[in-house]
Amino acid sequence: METNVTNTNAEAEKPVSALERRLDLAVAIADLDKEIEQRLKKIGKTVKMPGFRPGKVPANIVKQQYGEQAHFDALNEALERAFGEAAKSQELRVAGNPRIEPKTTESTTHLEFSAVFEVYPEVKLGDLSGVEIERAVLEVGAAEIDSTMTVLRKQRVRYEPVDRGAAKDDRVTIDFLGKKDGEPFAGGQAKDYPFVLGAGSMLPDFENAIYGLKAGESKTFEMTFPADYLSKEIAGQTVSFEITVKEVREPILPEVDADFAKELGVEDGDVEKMRAEIETNLKREVSKRLQAKVKDQVMEALLKTNPIDVPNALLEMEIQRLMQSARQDMEQRGGAKMKDFPMQREWFVDQAKRRVSLGLILSEIVKVNKLQAQSDQIKKIVEESAQSYEHPEEVIRWYYAQPQRLQEVEGVAIEDNVVAWALSASKVVEKPIAFDELMGHKA
Repeated sequence: METNVTNTNAEAEKPVSALERRLDLAVAIADLDKEIEQRLKKIGKTVKMPGFRPGKVPANIVKQQYGEQAHFDALNEALERAFGEAAKSQELRVAGNPRIEPKTTESTTHLEFSAVFEVYPEVKLGDLSGVEIERAVLEVGAAEIDSTMTVLRKQRVRYEPVDRGAAKDDRVTIDFLGKKDGEPFAGGQAKDYPFVLGAGSMLPDFENAIYGLKAGESKTFEMTFPADYLSKEIAGQTVSFEITVKEVREPILPEVDADFAKELGVEDGDVEKMRAEIETNLKREVSKRLQAKVKDQVMEALLKTNPIDVPNALLEMEIQRLMQSARQDMEQRGGAKMKDFPMQREWFVDQAKRRVSLGLILSEIVKVNKLQAQSDQIKKIVEESAQSYEHPEEVIRWYYAQPQRLQEVEGVAIEDNVVAWALSASKVVEKPIAFDELMGHKA
């Protein structure tokens, strides 16, 4: 079918927003009728109705039954083709699907419509030469290895009862009852509740009241909840607590010996070999975290130097994708009870806008500077990632078993290329970073 497309203006009409465009389309009625007739004939050859043999249903009955659907499908196809031709002729990069609006017209030969849609923004890359990008630096030495060893020991801690006042890092078991205006409040009481002092699981004022208490001792005290506390009922409110310490246990860390080394996977229990393996793994992890930090710095710099308008269509698609991902994650963590948890679109707007903006900016940078990922680069990333596992060769085979998995690696490689390009184009300032800060260790 030939569809006559007209654009009543040589240019698209003045946009409502920076990225919105409008095109006028016209579909020839005669051509549309021909297409509808062809569709109905095709339906008539296969349609089944009571009282008629297949393919022998009268045309008027077929039209009565399927005419509306045939008209809808034919018109949609004609408009889709018309819009595609019009957008192509004007070299428009359309973002999302157009909104088709019928127009009031005096034409007896054509149906006229307006197509309202968004286009991709033009990304004009900014100059990075005057931009400072901070690169965190850290050398892994004996102190970092010792710190990691301490973390590994704490992960395997055991607790022994002690007859003394509770101190930092002790695990205490308590009964507590909280009251507001003399009445218990929701969530303010528990029996035989265990936690580690100083681990941050309880509010500081609550923990401070327990320090120095022995098993069997009780205490009543007042405290004020933070103004931004999760429970609005008691946020910013002063309440009283009655607590009784049931048990105090001190932490006993395992010795760094052959048994400890074996527990960490060193079969012969060689402590020096264990330290060497920890060092290798730690250097790999530190390098990964440093790269992630500088990547964040680069992305922030790119967003600031390349401000762009984001098509609402792309923004909405990303919001929906993030909402779906968050829901799936919540269901995996919390089970079926989280299935109907109310998601708020507003929670994801900023993140979605950032992701779409970066996607558009990075795409332009990659195209202009020819930063596409190379096969040897992808191979290197896969091999380095595999080294974190017990059987690296199996992990490598897993990646190469499906092209989709390699596409994800390709995305990482492209981002690495962009980071390297941005650092070479900007002013890089190296800044030492504390090991505990980089690794997220609590003080």
